Amino acid sequence: MSVSVDNLGENVTNLEEARESAHLYEEMLDEITARKLNANVSLKLTHMGLDVDQKVAFEIASGLVDQARRLDNFVRIDMEGSPYTQKTLDLVKELHRQPGAAGHVGAVIQAYLRRSEKDVQELCAEGIRIRLCKGAYKEPPEIAFQAKGEVDANFVKLMKMLLVSGTYHGIATHDPNMIDATKEFARKENIAPSKFEFQMLYGIRRDLQQQLVKEGWGMRVYLPFGTEWYPYLMRRLAERPANAIFILKNLFR
Repeated sequence: MSVSVDNLGENVTNLEEARESAHLYEEMLDEITARKLNANVSLKLTHMGLDVDQKVAFEIASGLVDQARRLDNFVRIDMEGSPYTQKTLDLVKELHRQPGAAGHVGAVIQAYLRRSEKDVQELCAEGIRIRLCKGAYKEPPEIAFQAKGEVDANFVKLMKMLLVSGTYHGIATHDPNMIDATKEFARKENIAPSKFEFQMLYGIRRDLQQQLVKEGWGMRVYLPFGTEWYPYLMRRLAERPANAIFILKNLFR
């Protein structure tokens, strides 16, 4: 299995915190290379100071993407709540257009957002790598699908768009139905397992992660860590109680 490492933290309130966060990511990228690890990094733009100074946040992210380019690695820009969606995608596109950055920076698309099909079309047109997930934030009905069936249907639709796009994407889900739909479509369209990867959270459905590897599919484990784990967890649970149910169900599994 490969890994994406994420230092937990978001919505920093000063640039000193943002620069400290960036320094840790610089160290991680260096250590990944030094230790020859099959790993990349994931980060949130509000952890890099987006709420404080958008220009500085872009400069920090740009520096990390440039470092990833030099080390032949990759930076995933995580998605946050809907107030940040457009800003995040705009910054990812700008980062991707920098000389040599193509293929070294990617975005995240949340299938429960109604806008996501258009976003996928635009990102794929530029060859930007996408992590597709269902979405973990509480969003209103005018912005996001509310019914599980609608979210699942959109996830499958977007997954198919990604797999035929010719760019290497990540299908991030713990849902066996979504995984089966992805495998079935890949086989039907003769899309090799090496052309995309599944992604799951560290510690969630380890049985399923191992089974996918045994079957020959790519599998990346998303590994969050750091001192900010408790406020991060509390925010997620407060925003969307379904997250708590999901975690508890999978712990017992």
